[in-house]
Amino acid sequence: MTQMLPSAAVLGARAFAALQGLNRFTDEPGKLTRLYLSPAHRQAAEWTRGAMEVAGLTAFIDAAGSVQGRREGATPGLPAVMIGSHIDTVKDGGRFDGNLGVVAGILAVQALRDAGIVLPFALEVVAFGDEENVRFPTHLSTSCALAGEHDPASLEARDSDGTRLADALVAFGGDPSAIAKLARKPGSVKAYLEIHIEQGPVLEAENEAVGIVTAINAQSRARIRVTGEAGHAGTVPMSLRKDALAASAEMVLALEVIAAGHDQAVGTVGALRPDPGATNVVPGAVDFTVDFRSPSNETLALVDADIRARFAEIAARRGVTMALTPYAKAEAVPMDEALQEAFAAGIARTGANLSARRLPSGAGHDAMTMAKLCPAAMLFVRNEKGISHSPLETMTEADAGIAIRVLLETLLVLARREA
Repeated sequence: MTQMLPSAAVLGARAFAALQGLNRFTDEPGKLTRLYLSPAHRQAAEWTRGAMEVAGLTAFIDAAGSVQGRREGATPGLPAVMIGSHIDTVKDGGRFDGNLGVVAGILAVQALRDAGIVLPFALEVVAFGDEENVRFPTHLSTSCALAGEHDPASLEARDSDGTRLADALVAFGGDPSAIAKLARKPGSVKAYLEIHIEQGPVLEAENEAVGIVTAINAQSRARIRVTGEAGHAGTVPMSLRKDALAASAEMVLALEVIAAGHDQAVGTVGALRPDPGATNVVPGAVDFTVDFRSPSNETLALVDADIRARFAEIAARRGVTMALTPYAKAEAVPMDEALQEAFAAGIARTGANLSARRLPSGAGHDAMTMAKLCPAAMLFVRNEKGISHSPLETMTEADAGIAIRVLLETLLVLARREA
């Protein structure tokens, strides 16, 4: 006999209880720091595998350090709808970023099993291990492995202690030589769904519990080196200075103006280091970073051109030199429209007073990579003040429950489409 699915309130309570268990595993006592291939990552992976098995999934920790679980559909071997997110964190990070999506997938599968509902496709849940890319200079390496985008050169990357990624993976219990075999065959995964906190303030400002992601923003990063002329702070007249920090400060403000002048673009200087950095020395050089993003590849290119032109003009006028070195770039990734509509139908089916709010993601996610393998979509969940990557990151149990209920209803929508 088929039972009813749990209410949003019950799902929210289960999610928070599960998150409390998962978030015990940290590399820094008193903080939530769980870096890729660290001891805490291994513990979290073991916990996640156990939770998957309790929920009715056949689970294992794969060669790259991700946790994969599968529940067969009406017939063994059917293509799968995959639900995924990540269990690594930034240093001193938040409790919900990534972790919520993994727990949501596990609880959704458990609810369907308990209700006796068998779908016309397999269900898989994946807890990726390297989404934040904090420990090693990689880019979504574990989801790349499943999407067939593994770069063997990434195994030579080293962390701040000089540890090679390949060696860290072996110590973790993984197998560098087997990563390429993780690539899924085209057609074996029919859809990828990801639940994630918004990491922004839009849903809270509009009093919406959830929102449907339209696209993951294009983003570009560069290092800037401004070289002027060091001098004594008390003896070099203002009119004769070639102050690298003053020029850099003007560039920082220019970036703010440039980004504000393009629709939905954002720009950030997240690191700035003057040299020599002494109180009584006019800075002779400055290194800083720029990070700019947009839902549109075309807009990102316009912002890039404006930055180069404006920074060069500032440097020339102030008598300093400027070198811009790009080091990371990602194209915008639109989310699948049919899956967006499935999420909208799932929201409507909850019976709650929710709108199917659409919004872009300014942050990168594993869905960017999985979209190369199969149709992909994301559901954002409101988090307080949009604070993320911080111990202040928080959200409500009620919103977690709503999101998981939407996920369940969306899976049933996809099942009806299949039928």
